[in-house]
Parts: sequence; structure tokens; C-alpha cells
Amino acid sequence: MKLQACLAAAAAFALASSAPAFAQAPPDYGLPINTAQAKAAAAAAIAEMAKNNWKMAVSVVDSGGNLVYFEKVDGTQHGSIEISQKKARAAANFRRNTKAFVDGLAGNPGLPTLPGVIISEGGVLVVAGGKIIGALGCSGGTGAQDGVACGAGAAAVK
Repeated sequence: MKLQACLAAAAAFALASSAPAFAQAPPDYGLPINTAQAKAAAAAAIAEMAKNNWKMAVSVVDSGGNLVYFEKVDGTQHGSIEISQKKARAAANFRRNTKAFVDGLAGNPGLPTLPGVIISEGGVLVVAGGKIIGALGCSGGTGAQDGVACGAGAAAVK
């Protein structure tokens, strides 16, 4: 947890001055996502992928960034396995969707040097009861497609 606190503080310091996506304080952590919730989130993300004929991998991590569930569509490029996990961890560890890193890159040249930062859409927080319980990471499409698929998964968790 100390590492997460240090990473979050570093990200907040580096981004607070110029990135609108970081202007609002992110939610606090809650109890970690459970396996049933993780499977439901992945199923909704996979359904979105199928609807759009996207070949992607989806990873679900708990609020501590630990892998809870993983699934991929047949034919997904192998590199997307690790990338999906890194996107999910980055979202959970920094308490924000990875799109915030994309949006915050302009004017923040030090952002890519922060450990664990992924400057690509597709890392999406799972929030329940106003608290972060985990995150999804999707990889295999464009950044925007990855974000759409993971957004559908995160929305499925109640």
C-alpha cells in the first residue's frame, strides 16, 4: 500500500497543475471487487467486444491492483494480455481511468517517467457505492475501442 500511496502522490503532483482530468479528487478505495463481480464485468466487456467484432483481452484487478480475473477473445494478439493487465493496474493504482493520462500528457513531460503509468485508453475504474473496488484493462483495439469495451464492463458491476 505504501507504493500505491507514493505513486498516487507522484501522479497528483505531476498532473495537478495543468490537466483538467486530474482537477477533481478521485474516489477513495473500498472493499476489493469479488470474483462474481469481476466475472460479470469481464462478461459485459466481452459482449461489447463481440458486438463490435473486436479481438481483445480483458483483465480485472481489485482495488490493490491484484489480478482477479482475465479473459481474451480468440485471435487476440498476444501482447494484449500483458497490456490489459498493466492498464487495469494503472487505473487502480492511480485512482483514475488511463484516459486521464492521455489527456494529461500535454504540458506534463514527466508523466511517462512515473512508474506504472500507461498512456493509453482502456484502463477503467470499477466504482461501487462511491468507492473504487477495482479496475478493468482492455487491449487489442484502438485506445478508444479499449475504453468503450472496459467502460461497458465497469458499468455492469453493481
